[in-house]
Amino acid sequence: MGRYAEPLAAVFATFAGVDVGDKVLDVGCGPGALTAHLLSVGAGVAAIDPSPPFVDAIRERFPEVDVRRGTAEELPYDTAVFDAALAQLVVHFMTDPLIGLRQMRRVTRRGGVVAACVWDGPTGALAPFWDAVHTIDPDAEDEALLSGAHKGHLTEIFEAAGLRDVEEDSIAVDVVHPTFEEWWEPYTFGVGPAGDYVQRLDDDSRAHLESVARERLGSGPFAVTATAWAARGTV
Repeated sequence: MGRYAEPLAAVFATFAGVDVGDKVLDVGCGPGALTAHLLSVGAGVAAIDPSPPFVDAIRERFPEVDVRRGTAEELPYDTAVFDAALAQLVVHFMTDPLIGLRQMRRVTRRGGVVAACVWDGPTGALAPFWDAVHTIDPDAEDEALLSGAHKGHLTEIFEAAGLRDVEEDSIAVDVVHPTFEEWWEPYTFGVGPAGDYVQRLDDDSRAHLESVARERLGSGPFAVTATAWAARGTV
């Protein structure tokens, strides 16, 4: 998702209203797309992720950043120490999104901002992949059912977590893929629900899915407009 997460970070940070000098927690930081953007606009950043390889990578990339291993549901920070807590493309992977957002609220000062974004099910970054899958396997479960993937779902979770003045809107980025192969290859790595789906296919079925996707998208270059739902609330 790095090819989508990096441009999304700029749009998401603007939506969240991050200012120069803000102390921001990047929850589920992954390899650091959002952290990198926040640093570039002058925010102070702390980051946390449950994946040891991601934690190691971001520590090496940004040695000045306090990076910890942990989950959103058990944030290892004192109460009210951040101006903002952001979760980019993370809520739908939380074991319990409500608890995760309550923890994000807890570590954010009164008047601070909690914000999150999640790809929209039908029009997010993964939509072209699942569209091809459904051409072959109409009953396949995709990421459209994950938390926050529909309009209004993030608002429901934010309000249930006790956040005030919740606002939700769609944000989008355009990503150009120079070749079909550049678009397809990451799905063969077994990462996330889409990667898991590809890994479960036998060789013939995988080749069939690749062929269907190529017919729909072309050989390249082509652009994918990826839409996400974003919500922000006040502590």
